[in-house]
Amino acid sequence: MRWTDIYDIVAELDERHPEVDPRYVRFTDLHNWVVELPEFDDDHEHGGEKVLEAIQMAWIEERE
Repeated sequence: MRWTDIYDIVAELDERHPEVDPRYVRFTDLHNWVVELPEFDDDHEHGGEKVLEAIQMAWIEERE
């Protein structure tokens, strides 16, 4: 899984963190959760603010 696999990342995060409201996730936490996913295999430095924002927005949409 890479940073560009936003919907796969969201599905994993939603499964692993069902108690979390994605509207209030700090980007530092989100970054850490993504790179800790067992299937994640990408450069940790590529998870910049724009990518994290896209993941957060997709996660919010997933919950709606």
